[in-house]
Amino acid sequence: MNPAHVTPALGAHLHELKGQSGVQFAVWAPQAEGLEVCLFDTATGPETRRIALAPEGNGVWQAFVSGLTAGQLYGLRASGPWVPVAGQRFNPARLLLDPWALALVGSTGQLALQAGHAVADPLHPSQPWAQHQPNPLDNAAAMPKCVVVDTQAELDAGHAIAPRPVIAGERVFIYEAHVKALTRLHPEVPDAQRGSYAALAHPAVLAHLQRLGVTTVCLLPVHQHISERHLLARGLVNHWGYNTLNAFAPEPAYAAATGGHDPSNAAEAAAVRAEFRQMVDALHRAGIEVVLDVVFNHTAESDLDGPTLCWRGLGQNAWYAMGEHGVPNNFSGCGNSLNVSEPRVVQWVMDSLRWWVMAYGVDGFRFDLAVSLGRVAALGHAFHPHAPLLAAMAQDPVLRGVRLIAEPWDIGPNGYHSGGFAPGWLEWNDRFRDGVRAFWLGHHASLGELASRVSASSDLFHHQGRLPVASVNLLTSHDGFTLADLTAYSQKHNAANGEDNRDGHGHNLSANAGAEGPSDDPLVQHRRGLWRRALLATLFCAQGTPQLLAGDEIGHSQQGNNNGYCQDNALTWLAWPQADGEMTDFVAGLAALRRQHPGLRHARWFSGQSLAPGGPVDIAWLHGDGAAMHNASWNNSRHCTLGAVITVGEEGQPPAERLLLVWHAGRGHTTMALPPGPWSRRLDSARGFVALNEAAGEPVSSQLHLAETRMCVLVQSLQGG
Repeated sequence: MNPAHVTPALGAHLHELKGQSGVQFAVWAPQAEGLEVCLFDTATGPETRRIALAPEGNGVWQAFVSGLTAGQLYGLRASGPWVPVAGQRFNPARLLLDPWALALVGSTGQLALQAGHAVADPLHPSQPWAQHQPNPLDNAAAMPKCVVVDTQAELDAGHAIAPRPVIAGERVFIYEAHVKALTRLHPEVPDAQRGSYAALAHPAVLAHLQRLGVTTVCLLPVHQHISERHLLARGLVNHWGYNTLNAFAPEPAYAAATGGHDPSNAAEAAAVRAEFRQMVDALHRAGIEVVLDVVFNHTAESDLDGPTLCWRGLGQNAWYAMGEHGVPNNFSGCGNSLNVSEPRVVQWVMDSLRWWVMAYGVDGFRFDLAVSLGRVAALGHAFHPHAPLLAAMAQDPVLRGVRLIAEPWDIGPNGYHSGGFAPGWLEWNDRFRDGVRAFWLGHHASLGELASRVSASSDLFHHQGRLPVASVNLLTSHDGFTLADLTAYSQKHNAANGEDNRDGHGHNLSANAGAEGPSDDPLVQHRRGLWRRALLATLFCAQGTPQLLAGDEIGHSQQGNNNGYCQDNALTWLAWPQADGEMTDFVAGLAALRRQHPGLRHARWFSGQSLAPGGPVDIAWLHGDGAAMHNASWNNSRHCTLGAVITVGEEGQPPAERLLLVWHAGRGHTTMALPPGPWSRRLDSARGFVALNEAAGEPVSSQLHLAETRMCVLVQSLQGG
């Protein structure tokens, strides 16, 4: 593809004009009355030159400056009216970042305090927003600087990354991980690399992912980000990273190349980018895709007490979805929802996404609070699946081949839209999470709900040609309990976050087996193990796309904290020295079992009908006694055993086997009469038993005896009969 088609048109780019080499600056600020570029020689040094940009129409300001080269540092200043109640907060005393900057240098640790208005204590603001007055102090010394980058060299480096692995949709297995938390305590990674992109590319970490059978790593935000002022006030940091400062550059805190520090010069910033690319290359060579969790529902500028760093200073009314009295709408809970109905904002998001694909080799994106990206100003900020930004992604020649995953909700009005995205999208399925938790952990649940969730939630996703893979099935995620804590705590324990345990979800559908938190009671430990293995077995044997939270396979606990967003410490760092090796083996076995049997990952929707004249139906549901399910049983929450006979083959091929899946929540002994013929037990979660071939399987005939909580998979060969 022609690089001109993927290089952002705005920002700072090397350019030749009338035989002279230099840099072309282009900034979108439609309500500004003046724009200037300030040049710097070092990240902390004084301004060396200032160039006025000229209005070129359509809100764009431009200037060509000859003699400048890659590595030049710069910032912006915008002048215009200061009328807070009208949403206008221009202040040329405050240095601004270029939204399209491809790299930054300089310290970012205290940026949440760089307000554009005068405030006595930015950690504890108290003045009404409408009474804000512009801060007259020049803050250039406290701001990071943008870096002019050679875009062609960056695209060449991206092109040199090993190609994306070819993975069919029904074979995808997503592993949600935080770069630092995954590797910070890994004993086989050298100390200097732990917690970094280089660590994720280390052979020991790659071997673990391959052992599990992971096809796709979904990384928590790696866009450069900052910590919010309320965290600075408590001496905490934003560990998860959902607070984007720059949408084009990797977070340097995860770079071994800089020791986890912000780069101080262009060369160090380039080293961060190189390390990120090396990570993607290594993952690709290991057969693993890289998906990034990205945040385009708000920015690091927060609410109107927050800092003025970039977008607000260039024109709040243009960049943000404004409400009344000069206050941005707050669909994310972070105070400043972006105006994704504005074409230039759409352009900025699209330029970022394309840049990560073309310059960094990434293979897809998971969109945080994705409903915010589909809110349309002309519809009163209601969600529409073909909103401008979502439509742009669908047709884009760079993006239409990558994985697009939505978190299908936000906290704005009518913000829940699970199943509501257009064909081509995958969506986090919270109904799977809640339904499966409820069934196994003793909460109100019905067999009908379980059957729907393990069948890819056709009630949500079977429309407009969408496929079962659209359902991203998860038991846990970064946002909530780990699997170990889900089965050990009935209540959240978030005191360490400094919010008096008010933060985090209160409705977790968890259970503790009779003791809150760690327990030496062997009966408690036994019951928790039964639950964990049954939950994991259900995840990997369900139709759709399985997603595992990093650490669940080794039994990692956050001590009951279900909102570890501000805990950059051993609470969230995976405790590799205490890893549960048996659980890891079990998860690896489950993933292998899924790969081996097409009935566990059918690419099409089940119909309950025969795939061929006179043949068996593709799925038949069984009651706990082995009889066919009848309508009255589906909604009965007293029943705790369900079976399903699945008879399908690989795509386009006749079935070579049939599977019997049994979910038994363990409220008493049950004997299930088996369909005729010999069966081989390949999975029994209660014992942690997984068999990957007939020789290792256990023959079962006539009846299946079920006592403790367990999920079982039995296989019957159809070859030759």
